[in-house]
Amino acid sequence: MIAGFVGVGAMGEAMAGHAAKAGFDVKVFDADQSVMDRLQANGLMVASSLSDLGQKADVIIIMVATDSQCETVVDTLLASGVKKGAVIVVSATTHPRTMVELSARCQKQGLGFVDAPVCYGMQGAKNGNLISLCGGSKSDIEKVSPVLMSYSRSVEHIGDVGCGQIAKTCNNMMHWAACVANYETLALARACGINAQSMRETLLKCPARNTTLERWDTTRFTWHEKDMDVALDLAQKADLPLPLFGAVDQLVKLLGPDMVKSLLHGGPAHYLGKEISEIHQ
Repeated sequence: MIAGFVGVGAMGEAMAGHAAKAGFDVKVFDADQSVMDRLQANGLMVASSLSDLGQKADVIIIMVATDSQCETVVDTLLASGVKKGAVIVVSATTHPRTMVELSARCQKQGLGFVDAPVCYGMQGAKNGNLISLCGGSKSDIEKVSPVLMSYSRSVEHIGDVGCGQIAKTCNNMMHWAACVANYETLALARACGINAQSMRETLLKCPARNTTLERWDTTRFTWHEKDMDVALDLAQKADLPLPLFGAVDQLVKLLGPDMVKSLLHGGPAHYLGKEISEIHQ
């Protein structure tokens, strides 16, 4: 089986590397020629174009940054011709609606389509320890699962096309809510004279432990606005009030990795414009 990877930045390159180690014939393509040159020097088979990749790959994994980039890649593949019986997999995080629309376009050409966004980020990609949350038909997911398992600890079939992205949105909501809760909790500890990093280490032994707190030093706050926009759009379409996440949406935009570092390791720390200073007892 030939596995094609489109978008081989840091995560995509790691995922493609695991697929190659698992014994798949891997072909990669990226819009950045310097990336292509580097990957070719590292021994990966580089496609001359999206068309070249699409006409040869049995499974095409798309790992790009935005919905519009996903649409451009899929439309370009469809226009240039994709190998008969191939399945296109979107591993990027996007809006579920985009996945439904792209699936319909693929179906018209007799192609399979799976949305399979991943959890555990860059570290999970490096370790081949991601979780793939899949939406699509049982037959399509069964076909692509061997490739997905090369870089995943598990492949979860959530439901129809789009459901993988809904599941990723649910995960993202909990992650960003935890980011806010963790910061406020450790800010209180520090304000009361307790070292925030020490408090964090203690909480990781307590029921308050959460994966976000465990990985707190590596949270990059890269996609919080996009993630929360999708969550609140889905809630609005479902006519479902989510007052807590309305607040999370506003508060998480105020946080960043430098703030977390300062809070944990003794630098100047602040929240909502107020300096976090210790209580004098």
